[in-house]
Amino acid sequence: MTIIVADTTCGLPRGLLAQRGIPLIPQVVMFGEEAFHDDKELDTAAFLQKLKAAKELPKTAAPEPPLYYPIFEEAKSTGETVIIVAPTGKASGTVRSAQTAAMEFPGVDIRVVDTQTISCNLGSLVLVADDMAKAGKTADEIVAKLNDLIPRGRLYFLVDTLEYLAKGGRIGGAKRLLAELLEIKPILQVKNGQVEPFEQQRTRKRALARLMEVTAEQCKGGDESHLCLLQVAAEKEAESFVEELKSLVHVENIPIYELPPAIITHSGPRAMGVGFFVE
Repeated sequence: MTIIVADTTCGLPRGLLAQRGIPLIPQVVMFGEEAFHDDKELDTAAFLQKLKAAKELPKTAAPEPPLYYPIFEEAKSTGETVIIVAPTGKASGTVRSAQTAAMEFPGVDIRVVDTQTISCNLGSLVLVADDMAKAGKTADEIVAKLNDLIPRGRLYFLVDTLEYLAKGGRIGGAKRLLAELLEIKPILQVKNGQVEPFEQQRTRKRALARLMEVTAEQCKGGDESHLCLLQVAAEKEAESFVEELKSLVHVENIPIYELPPAIITHSGPRAMGVGFFVE
């Protein structure tokens, strides 16, 4: 059987990953001189508390290569293949870190897949890969399926404030203040592996309505759509969004995943978005 490896940027609940036996590699979040792994050392709730009190935006780093070693050692002893379903290499050093770790195990079949996405769509790809592995599909079949889905992925999300993008140097402070004065809510997308502007709306209510509209237009439903929601500190709002969305796209089960600390660093609280795969 093939071992599927995830990392915390996928946003899948730790309980679900543990139940499935999927190894989870943590990202690194740094507040000043303090560094935390964002799995057991710093969950989303604890991170939000520290973020609120922080004067400067925390920094993030990819997992250290040695974190992969125990998984690769296991594969070496069992003869299994390892597939690392990694976040986009254009926004994270995880792909490079995993590849560096793999170089220490030349005799092990290790595949590092750059999914060109993050968050809930990354989570969907992890689950697809794990389902196929448990069904006895070969590593070649699993990687081929992932490569088929990757260019079909669509991920749109709304940030509630430009404060965190400004703190991270993504935009100037004057632009942030003007946008907040005008109540502009930017909608972003993950396209070709990187975060890009999609459009902007006046007020959060309009932005959420636009997210709903875009999803209904592009997502045709069915099992292959893997429709999911991402949120942080907006759980009730996300639940209401999902109930309305179900009537438009005719998907019964739309999971809601919480953003992990490494992504909240840039999005800020109350971010919300949708991910799916088109036909």
